[in-house]
Amino acid sequence: MTKPKKKQPSAPRPGLTMADLADLAGVSKITVSRALADSPLVNIRTRTRVQELAREHGYKLNVSARNLRLRRSHTIAVIVEMKPSSDRTMWDPYPLTLLGGISQELTSAGYSVLLTTRQGSSAAAVQAADGVILLGQGVRQDAVRLYDKLGLPMVVWGAKSVGDSHVVVGSDNRHGGISVAERFVSIGRRHPVFIGNPDHPEIAERLHGFVDELARHNVKPLLMRRDEFTLSSGVDAVHSLSRRKARFDSIFACSDLLAMGAIRALVELGHQVPSDVSVVGYDDSPLGASFLPPLSSVRQNWQEGGMLLARKVLALVEGQPAESEMLPTTLVVRAT
Repeated sequence: MTKPKKKQPSAPRPGLTMADLADLAGVSKITVSRALADSPLVNIRTRTRVQELAREHGYKLNVSARNLRLRRSHTIAVIVEMKPSSDRTMWDPYPLTLLGGISQELTSAGYSVLLTTRQGSSAAAVQAADGVILLGQGVRQDAVRLYDKLGLPMVVWGAKSVGDSHVVVGSDNRHGGISVAERFVSIGRRHPVFIGNPDHPEIAERLHGFVDELARHNVKPLLMRRDEFTLSSGVDAVHSLSRRKARFDSIFACSDLLAMGAIRALVELGHQVPSDVSVVGYDDSPLGASFLPPLSSVRQNWQEGGMLLARKVLALVEGQPAESEMLPTTLVVRAT
């Protein structure tokens, strides 16, 4: 009786790239990179399959990149995904307070912080970092997809999405939206407006919570889409409502700057805040608290968020598991 022949391994493919290996394994390049680095973000079955395919085809990691990993730069790249303007500056609580929490935690752990924006993210120093913290997911998570290609341990500030392959730290934006809706309903507001851009995952969560809670009371809000989170954008939104002769008695703006701009426009149009129109912002910034009238706003714990981002990226760098985490939000009611 003849013995069954052993299955022969396929011939090695010379010059195999990471993209080729990803195609063979039926996974993404980032998954290949993580599997070859024994990352806990990839399940053991997939890791084993990718590593076996790499051995079978003689795939070797880029030696210089590998050496950088072995030496460790003890640097974490922090990429701020925002477009600064005269209205929305880099010294606002977002991102400054987040950066404070990140820097405190990383410095205490003996790591340096490399701060950059999208324009500087392709620099060699960023690619040589041990890990990445991304502040802002971008519209439809375009920033996340861009920086995933770096193949580095990455933690993102934002909102969780189904199928995320990265760790996310953020605020409970959905609850933030619910709390504003509850407030408007409790004071008898029946014609609310939401100002913001729901293409951003965080803003979408705020809107969904707001809409769902209002629906429980048979109230449907009007959406004013504005891409810029600035004072002038808030002014423009309210003037647009006025030109359209829209009926509204309350405004939920997805940032404090938008809310303050809305109040400025309301005053210009002769409306009283909050007797005619109630306004709530988001972030509970010092500027909003000192605004006249002092702005009601949803508070996020920026400093704790920054510290969590740092702790989780350091865990990933050390090959330890890390999970996404959402921090609680609180509605701070003031004079608007």
